[in-house]
Amino acid sequence: MIQQLGTTWLLEKGPNLADPRHVGHKFARQVVLARENFPVPPLVCVPATVFDRVVGPVLASYPADTESAGHPAVRAHELRRQVLGLKVPDELRHALTDRFDSLAGSDGLVAVRACVVPQPGQGHSGEDSAQDPFAGLSDSFLYVRREEIADRIVACWASAFNSEAVAYRDLRGLDPFAARVAVGIQRMVMGTRSFVAFTRDPRDGSDRCVIAAAHGIGEGVVQEKADVDHFFVDSVSGEVEAQVVIKTRAVGFDPERPTEGPVPVPVEEGLKARPVLTDTELQEITALAADVEKHFGAPQDIEGAITADGAIHLLQARPIAVAPGPATGSPRTTDGAPAIVWDNNNVTESFPGVSSALTFSVARELYEVGFTDLYRRMGVPPATLRHNRPLLQRMIGYLDGRIYYRLDSWYRLHGQIRCFRPLWSTWEQALGIAERGSARDAGTPARRLRSRLAGSIHVTEILLRLAAHPRRVRRFLLWWDGYHQRFADVSAMSAHEAVQAYRELWTQVSRRWGVTLVNGVFLFTATWAANSLLRRWLPEADRSLLNGMLVGGQENRSAAALHSAVALASAAAKDPALRTAVMSDTDPQRLWAQLVAGSHGEEFASALREHVRVHGDRGLQDLKLETLTPRDEPWTVLNTVRAFLQSELTVQGSRAVGQGVRERAEQELRARCRNPLKRTVLTELFGAMRILLRVREDTRFCRSQLFGDCRALLLRLGEELASTERLDRPRDVLNLTVDEVLGAYEGTLPGADLRGLAAVRAAELARWTDRDLLPTRLETDPDLPLAFALRAVVGREDGAADGVAPQPAAADSAAVAPGVLTGLASSSGIVRGRAKVVLDPMTGADECRDRILIARETDPGWLFLMMSAKALVVERGTLLSHTAITGRLLGIPTVVAVREATDLIADGSLVEVDGSAGTVRILDEAS
Repeated sequence: MIQQLGTTWLLEKGPNLADPRHVGHKFARQVVLARENFPVPPLVCVPATVFDRVVGPVLASYPADTESAGHPAVRAHELRRQVLGLKVPDELRHALTDRFDSLAGSDGLVAVRACVVPQPGQGHSGEDSAQDPFAGLSDSFLYVRREEIADRIVACWASAFNSEAVAYRDLRGLDPFAARVAVGIQRMVMGTRSFVAFTRDPRDGSDRCVIAAAHGIGEGVVQEKADVDHFFVDSVSGEVEAQVVIKTRAVGFDPERPTEGPVPVPVEEGLKARPVLTDTELQEITALAADVEKHFGAPQDIEGAITADGAIHLLQARPIAVAPGPATGSPRTTDGAPAIVWDNNNVTESFPGVSSALTFSVARELYEVGFTDLYRRMGVPPATLRHNRPLLQRMIGYLDGRIYYRLDSWYRLHGQIRCFRPLWSTWEQALGIAERGSARDAGTPARRLRSRLAGSIHVTEILLRLAAHPRRVRRFLLWWDGYHQRFADVSAMSAHEAVQAYRELWTQVSRRWGVTLVNGVFLFTATWAANSLLRRWLPEADRSLLNGMLVGGQENRSAAALHSAVALASAAAKDPALRTAVMSDTDPQRLWAQLVAGSHGEEFASALREHVRVHGDRGLQDLKLETLTPRDEPWTVLNTVRAFLQSELTVQGSRAVGQGVRERAEQELRARCRNPLKRTVLTELFGAMRILLRVREDTRFCRSQLFGDCRALLLRLGEELASTERLDRPRDVLNLTVDEVLGAYEGTLPGADLRGLAAVRAAELARWTDRDLLPTRLETDPDLPLAFALRAVVGREDGAADGVAPQPAAADSAAVAPGVLTGLASSSGIVRGRAKVVLDPMTGADECRDRILIARETDPGWLFLMMSAKALVVERGTLLSHTAITGRLLGIPTVVAVREATDLIADGSLVEVDGSAGTVRILDEAS
């Protein structure tokens, strides 16, 4: 420690060097870690008291009142300009010169970084504190030479008045110009590789270490100037999921340009395709991060570098605030509330685009009561369910009219299920909230053994519960088929009867619907087991084997709806007059009335009526109450019949396609798996998956019917409200919530102006419909009103704002090579054709005929479009999603989870889809 005239110019040792009040949290942490023998490079600090002495007079001379000082941005610019004109005191300059050689060597380089120090009286706040775990607000300079240090220190001081730093302090309610800056001077590690590691997954708080690594230095990672590999290391099993990209960009030191600091540098040819980190290095970094977390007692974000000799150096550590994770089901924060993580990657298959307030309220009720019943059936105690009711009520959110999952609620609620632990990764992939990657085991043998033992216990519990599942499913379907008939015609119900019927319906649903969700737990278990055994026993097999073995089996209700429509088309094809009538341009309503009246025979009329009675709730976007289904507009069935007439598909032909796919998969299994015992195990497991998939499709069909019943009852109440002038039109009820609609009759509605409320919501819905899509994944600050945060995110060109931040995918797009997009292989086969990009499902089937259908997501109502297509490519979805199942049913190549497909593939471009490899190759040069 060197002192002059009472001022400590440079801190090298002593208690003050580890005191954030003198040097800031950033440098205090490094000093503490170095003293505990963590691999931290040597460091000295210019404390904030020097900033007070040198910069303080400039601040004191500047007007403090707003009117004299002008706009904050102008004031910040002027203060920064004045500070940059200052000189480092001679005493400090000499102290730095004296210590440079011992710090960096005679020809060495240093890193010079700034850190905002907490103001007196602010406790433990300040940059990189638990309250403000944010990086990048102060400047840093790398590869600094001896003669440059003084100027870099002054620049660090001036960074206190960077516009973004001033704006941030103002947002936090602090004096935006009352900053104090400490400066750290540290030996520059000449890293050839670098990494950033989070001890908890920052997206959802799950208990795994997330590592981003690149060639060159860390600035390439944090500033997105380098190509980055991502690794996800499970903290219990040590299993690693790796997402490795082709790396061409890096940031580093160029000896040919020594004065330019960090510059873009190329990646050596032999390193481009190889993972940045080896398995051993991943273990070492994970252990290092865990040790740092243990030392500070909170989740940490660390940065490090690896030198050419393989040594790992720890350069920074700061706390992170993360969402709840699956490991404990409790919040994973250091201090203060964590960000709320929203994701709609999976839910858009059910609720695409903007949904009405009524749709959201019904969906919210189903998630609450359905999952409450699931957790009850999986052994969660009633007291725990009562305690977690607020989480159940916020499983989904309503963001600018779009329905999103609130992931912290999902993780904490699913964490209640004791036997769910081995299924986390399978569940995440099914919901589309986990990045695709190759799994590699980086754990020790002991950890792998413990993980397998725990997994065996959990799976045994699931299997014991599975024994009674078939009987419960049969009872559920029998009950639902009978109960659903009560709502076949609600037009004669009075308002009181409709309210009572709605209440009783949901009382029954709350007691029974968990069966449909328990089936999902069993399906996740079977999927996890199948993938595990295939990786172990048949590592060379691609996904087409599993896809093929899932085809066939007993017909599910979704397939029955499809085959019913195909049968109608086949009947029309046999009668030339009937075919002509169906294919004519006659008004659909009039034609329907004629057909069901028996104009072409009672047999066809009866078949039409039966189709609508049984399958009328299945249609485009049928879970959105604002969408009318064939139950409401039966003549729309004729559109589907026309499409199937043109395709010349038959029920027998459809089944034969599926049977052919299944037989080829069975032949492949026999050829690849010579061990009869293993083959039997896999065959039985695939058979169980087919049954569970059939149950899933059957109960999803029941869900469409449930929403159809709710639509009928609530629109009936809309008619009654309009008749009493509480609403202008019956369909205005769509802009109310269920509680508001029922409350108007039950006396629980505060206020009486339903008409005004519906008008306000209708205007909001119109604005939301005209806005750009929100990001698939985003975070919001729980301290800000959600509407305010969302206005900020959609109002900025970069799609981010204070309080809300879109979460990018691990890769910029799905492209892994020029013109090649990758996704999840879902149905085998290779075809070439012209792309048809469909954003509106009302597109005619003729436009998709013999084309490659490209869409963001689909639902069961897209069947008539899918039937016309040669292949399916969808941005969302999983192996178990509707698109994947339909692709296998139709026997056409299908690839799901292809990021940005609708943006990257031009309509009409020539593409090749490989449903076995999960690739989409764009063949047109223009595309």
